[in-house]
Amino acid sequence: MAPRAPATPDDAGPMSHGGELREGRAEPEGFVALVGAGAMELGRTAKELYSVFVRTLYYCVYGRKEPGAVLAQMYEIGNRSMFFLTVVMGFIGMILVYQAGLQTLRVVPELSLLGATYLELLVRDLAASIGALMLATRVGAGIAAEVGSMVVTEQVDALRMSAADPIDYLVKPRFIASILMTTVLIIWGATVAFFSGAITAYLMFDLTWETFMNVSMVGPDDLTIGLVKCVAYGAAIPVVSAHSGLSTFGGSEGVGWATTRAVVNSSLAVIILNLLISAAGFLVFR
Repeated sequence: MAPRAPATPDDAGPMSHGGELREGRAEPEGFVALVGAGAMELGRTAKELYSVFVRTLYYCVYGRKEPGAVLAQMYEIGNRSMFFLTVVMGFIGMILVYQAGLQTLRVVPELSLLGATYLELLVRDLAASIGALMLATRVGAGIAAEVGSMVVTEQVDALRMSAADPIDYLVKPRFIASILMTTVLIIWGATVAFFSGAITAYLMFDLTWETFMNVSMVGPDDLTIGLVKCVAYGAAIPVVSAHSGLSTFGGSEGVGWATTRAVVNSSLAVIILNLLISAAGFLVFR
């Protein structure tokens, strides 16, 4: 009896189709696994951020009292960021007023409410959000780089071996200083943006100072929402950035990744908080 010839791909028929189906199912399964891993990582990060935030609040009340550490961080966060924020908010004010004036003139022939509308938006949202995003790039990167460098050089491990919690020694002073100085810087940035906008309106649209400086549309709800955003952003930036620094591993490359992660996550936290606070303000003050 002659030996049977090996099966060709054409003879395989259902087997080959079955192999194609199994290979086709591999891609959706891989995608689902990737999404699941990302969701688990997001949940783990959220849990760690919550832990850092709660422990920071605890040490703000029951931790060690060292005003000098808070003052030093207030100088680093506030004084060293003032020039940067002043320049940014000044140009932002010019751009917003100029573009808003051009768009308004396409609809109505006068700009009597330009200053009032701009001031309302500035107090309620723009000053806090834009200022916090700028601070996230500078303050967040600085906190993550400093804490991450202490992690890779084992200074944080030395604190733990000395029975000292890194949250109390490293995060709490930056947390308190960030809340205070973020609020001060955003108020200062809003003032700069408003006056730069007033100068732009006067030079480009011949709008008088008395007409532009109209505060009739700013109410207590706008001030409340703006201040809540200042405090929330000031609290989120150091917590997110310190978490990125404390989770650093490796050498200088790990510090670089931690710095990048801190800036991205801090900016994302500002945007998410902006949405949540704005929605809550709409429900409370409508």
